Amino acid sequence: MSFRTIVIKSRCKLEYSLNQLIYRGEEDLKININEITTLIIQSTQVSITSALLSKLIENKVKVIFCDDVHNPQSELVPYYGNYNVREKILTQFSFEEEICNIIWKEIVFQKILNQKLNLDYIKKEDASLKLNDYLKEIQLGDITNREGHAAKVYFNALFGNDFSRDQDNLINAFLNYGYTILLSTLNREIKILGYLTEIGIHHIGNTNPFNLSCDFIEPLRPLVDYYVISGKLNEDNYKKELINLLNINVEIDEKIMIFDNAIKIYVQSIFQALINKDKNLIKFIKYERI
Repeated sequence: MSFRTIVIKSRCKLEYSLNQLIYRGEEDLKININEITTLIIQSTQVSITSALLSKLIENKVKVIFCDDVHNPQSELVPYYGNYNVREKILTQFSFEEEICNIIWKEIVFQKILNQKLNLDYIKKEDASLKLNDYLKEIQLGDITNREGHAAKVYFNALFGNDFSRDQDNLINAFLNYGYTILLSTLNREIKILGYLTEIGIHHIGNTNPFNLSCDFIEPLRPLVDYYVISGKLNEDNYKKELINLLNINVEIDEKIMIFDNAIKIYVQSIFQALINKDKNLIKFIKYERI
């Protein structure tokens, strides 16, 4: 099983030979491709061969490319992630509106619950109680937008009443980087299973190629938020820490495993819930706040 996240930070050449990634820089290194879960190219001074890219895709390695300030900018996504892609896509288009609304309600509930637990962690009792009220008010498909109302209360409690997600500041840099890593991981898992990231169960943006991933990410965002409020991050370490987030231990289906593997189970469980029209099949991820 793959388990390593590789981050390339400086000028080098990356090649392929005998099922190995060959790093040619200040020193030469070899890494077995079967060990790699994610390859992040942070430097724009990296050259990489098409043979290596093809092999990484074949082995379902997530490849993320960063811009000149080291922020994730794009990712490599395979055309074919599953042997019966046509069947999966037809199934995806057949998901009924009612079950989509039921699943979305469950996703919103779990997101707000995780946000509430973060507020409990920092002892924001009034805001936590407000989110607890919202949990009781969520309707099918969240037609009253309890998610949006909860987000305003939540972020104001975390970062102050003047905070906005549109601001250009360090907090948003932390959040955006972490969310991007999660979104990319979800994109990978959805494509591996043979489904389309473009077709969401709630998000329907015409210019958004990741509508479904944006649906699935919602209960996971509070884990990134927790890392921001826990004091673990600073301007120098936040990229490394948030990349390593995929390797922390979490709980899913009463089992402990690394977050990256738990995401696989989480994504699969949502598709099973949609296909079988049973919300109880969803397996949400739990994490400790210490």
